[in-house]
Amino acid sequence: MTGFTNREHLLSKMRNGEHLDWDIIIIGGGITGAGVLREARRRGYKALLVEQQDFSWGTSSRSSKMVHGGLRYLAAGDLKLTKESVQERQRLLTEAPGLVDPISFFFTFRKGKFPGRMVMKAVLTIYDFFAGSQDNRYCNNKELLERFQGLDDNKLQGASCYTDAMVDDSRLVLRVLQDSIDDGGYALNYTKVDDLVLTDGQVTGVSIEDRDHSSSILLNAPVVINATGAWADRLRNVVNSETRIRPLRGSHIIISKSLFPINDVMTFLHMDDKRGVFVYPWEGTTVIGTTDLDHAEDIDEEASISDQEVDYLLKAFNSQFPSNALKRNDVLSTWAGVRPVIGSEKSKDPSKERRDHVVWSDNGLITVSGGKLTTFRLIALDALAAARDYLPTAKEINDDRMFSTPNITAELLLSENTSWAQRLLGRYGEKAFELLNESSSDEQHNLDTTEFSLAECRWAIKYEAVEHLDDLLLRRTRLGMCLPNGGANLFPVLKELFLSNQKWGEERWQKEVTRYETIWKKYYSLPSNS
Repeated sequence: MTGFTNREHLLSKMRNGEHLDWDIIIIGGGITGAGVLREARRRGYKALLVEQQDFSWGTSSRSSKMVHGGLRYLAAGDLKLTKESVQERQRLLTEAPGLVDPISFFFTFRKGKFPGRMVMKAVLTIYDFFAGSQDNRYCNNKELLERFQGLDDNKLQGASCYTDAMVDDSRLVLRVLQDSIDDGGYALNYTKVDDLVLTDGQVTGVSIEDRDHSSSILLNAPVVINATGAWADRLRNVVNSETRIRPLRGSHIIISKSLFPINDVMTFLHMDDKRGVFVYPWEGTTVIGTTDLDHAEDIDEEASISDQEVDYLLKAFNSQFPSNALKRNDVLSTWAGVRPVIGSEKSKDPSKERRDHVVWSDNGLITVSGGKLTTFRLIALDALAAARDYLPTAKEINDDRMFSTPNITAELLLSENTSWAQRLLGRYGEKAFELLNESSSDEQHNLDTTEFSLAECRWAIKYEAVEHLDDLLLRRTRLGMCLPNGGANLFPVLKELFLSNQKWGEERWQKEVTRYETIWKKYYSLPSNS
């Protein structure tokens, strides 16, 4: 099968009485839901995923883009979470090169500031032990100042260097979904669950909204998995009144790489609250993040950065790089995500809340929330384990790989540019070959300063369930975050792609441009009062 589930085709069949019965229905199209769908199909279950917005619309497109073990979890004594995270990081690096890539992290030391070199050495030794490799080392001032131009050398005492990984989080979701669909799964975006179906107090299915017919479609399943993240309490409260999710907002700012070009990650503690801050390269830009605050706004509305968070992140950067001091008008774009952290102690420092996941079983509704991007596979397995009593016998599997292995190498795919070829293979799997074949050579180059191409745009529009312009610019690619003014300079060429591949008319295109510009200005740029 090429591409994602044909949404209109499947809904039409449902309206006609087909595809109404499933083994598992998964609600939520982020990384947790995608992971559950993947593992469900590997075990032979008839599985459907539904998402009320776009795939990865919520937290899973707005993380810090890091696949890591979480040193602070180790420092807090959470050995189990750290070990699992480090081992899953290694798995992802092995299975998805080009999508999940290693990068060097540098944690700086300054005289009189905690933690010092010996403490970090002890922590990183345990970190390396979990990974099964000796990786960490000490970096002296000379090397550090060469790698990070403009770094303030006052009381600087070098840094600990170690390796973690980076990812395009939204593309990770899309890759997992595509492999799941290729394996016989189904996934629908922009499909809202109206309600759970209950029979004698037991969850036996869901009712989904049918926008085209102003009605609902009833779907049957012995188990429903609630993987809605920050929205988990809302759905769970249909059968259990307990409230356990503490939504926490993490925000980031993006600047042009030309303002501060780096190839590694700098991490240090903010002078105000001693929270870790990262400065890192991502998709041809430089990113500064993150914050960690209670999110009191409506979770149905996209999260956005506040003026206070902008000030906080600029202050952090400028304290380390005073000669490269940034101003608000240097900010290219922003993003903010809401983390579904398990905890209800509002008096507790958000940064001290645990980041592990929890699974609840309530009469056929399995709710899974919390956890880390890195451990999504383990989270999916725990959710399925909780659902086992409701399911038919699973198919035995001999391979625990999350990702399908492409039957083509980067050298064979594109010998003249193997690094880009590997990037495509990581992001699209074997479909990278089709992607290139369906595009012209002039579409196969980087757009501006980014690492994205028109070839990827064409593919996404045609095969990846793009319903709106923002799906393409903010999630299928990240062009809207990496280019000035949300990538408005690309509108003429994108218009041609949409009109030819989506059969949009001029009126629809203009509506989509207006919709996109509204979204970008409100949620991906500086606050309007800045």
